[in-house]
Amino acid sequence: MPALQKISNKRLSSSQGGPRTTKKPRITATKDHAEPIRKRRQPVTLPIKESDGEDSDKTDGDETEEIEDEVTDSDGGAASEGEMVIDKVQKDPNATKESHKAQRALHEQRKAAKPHSQLLANAKRVWSLARQKNIPPAERQQHVRDLMNVVNGKVKDIVLKHDASRIIQTVVKYGGQKERGQIATELKGQFRQLAQSKYSKFLVTKLIRHCAAHRASILSEFQTHVLRLLLHREASGVLADAFELYANAYERSILLRDFYGKEATLFSSSRGTEADKEKAKKGLRGFLEGVEGDRKKRVLGAVKENLTTIFNNPDKGAITHAIVHRALWEYLVAIHDIEDEAERNKLRHEMFENCQDILAEMVHTKDGSRVVREFLAYGTAKDRKQIVKVIKPHIARMCVDDEAQLVIFTALDVIDDTKFTAKSLVSDITASAESFITTPQGRRSLFYLLVPRTRRHFPPARIAIIAETDSIREKTSKKDNVLRSAEIRQAASLGLLKFIEEKGAEVARDTAGSLVILEIMLYAEGG
Repeated sequence: MPALQKISNKRLSSSQGGPRTTKKPRITATKDHAEPIRKRRQPVTLPIKESDGEDSDKTDGDETEEIEDEVTDSDGGAASEGEMVIDKVQKDPNATKESHKAQRALHEQRKAAKPHSQLLANAKRVWSLARQKNIPPAERQQHVRDLMNVVNGKVKDIVLKHDASRIIQTVVKYGGQKERGQIATELKGQFRQLAQSKYSKFLVTKLIRHCAAHRASILSEFQTHVLRLLLHREASGVLADAFELYANAYERSILLRDFYGKEATLFSSSRGTEADKEKAKKGLRGFLEGVEGDRKKRVLGAVKENLTTIFNNPDKGAITHAIVHRALWEYLVAIHDIEDEAERNKLRHEMFENCQDILAEMVHTKDGSRVVREFLAYGTAKDRKQIVKVIKPHIARMCVDDEAQLVIFTALDVIDDTKFTAKSLVSDITASAESFITTPQGRRSLFYLLVPRTRRHFPPARIAIIAETDSIREKTSKKDNVLRSAEIRQAASLGLLKFIEEKGAEVARDTAGSLVILEIMLYAEGG
């Protein structure tokens, strides 16, 4: 009996008589290669926002589909009101049509009478092609080159206009180093003025970000004006972005030099050599090398005075910027070199009194966190309670911030009054345990109450940073460290065990949550 043939449901290939099919071409979306957008760290005193309004990458015109419509609205606003009056008075359609025609003609005359009107019209036409999102990179580059040919030599004349500024931003964003260099060269000497403009400030930020070769020269134009610009509504964000996100160590020193006083700015002997750059990277301590006597006192006094000016204007927003926190940290480091201990403590305490009410605005940056931890370590019991009072409303935000949580850890390490600590800090942390277990930072805040500095949850680099104040704590705190940790653990146990009792079954389903529950059950007292 012949073997039964196995029936297959497989479709026959075209060579075996099956249907011929044509392969569909694989279409892949082409995207321009762009580095991820970096943003400044957000203060813990502000509510969490999904997007930052100061994001310069959203000002190329993405917010407004047609700039010409904005111009039309702004120029013809009064005319439209007049048209409404005409409509009410005259019912004749021919008269209304003639009125609209006259208004359009008047608008065109006004538009043509503006400086560089034809140049802007040509630039907008090419710009509308260059700013398209879904086009190949080669095509975009061609449009950018065409746009650069239109505005070349006229950038300085048109860049302060709100629509032209966005056009130039598109060239900087999508163009090559050649186009960026041409724009930076044309605008040389104008960057301080541009940084203070509502529209062109975004262009300055983009040039600082993308033009590394011109960055030092751009920042040099801000010298002798840094403090005033930090208090300026528009320019403050430009300096903050440049310092925190884009500048290297030497370029940061250019901006910091203004804090050292007019003497440092006018009589600095920097010639741009490698040795001078290395010295500048050391900050205030490097500037004070070899400086003694009255001159050193004048420089430290100038730093203190300039910082006090910033602190006395909290409504300007400069107190949240990393550049201010770096200048303050450099000042605290510099006074360590003063031989007289009484003088050191006096200068440190005077600075603390100047900024004690705004310390919560600093904890989100690396240098700001260092400053607050320094004040905690060296402070008296009264000073430490004042710091805790200032940061208490923001404990929940601080616990999930990498830098701010270090301030809480230091407070737990140095404050001897553990009853005060339990009431002011520990209770707030345990009350938010459910929200903390979802992030690594939040879990570390919970672990520090039970097993501080354990290698299971704290990497060695993190432990080293926390331990920076240990040598100071030995001199300023009286309570034994082991006893202090035990009392904090006891104070946290009740709240954490109550959290497990209420939410344990739900939290245990998550890997991170089960880890937190395990630590609580092992180390909480009464678990």
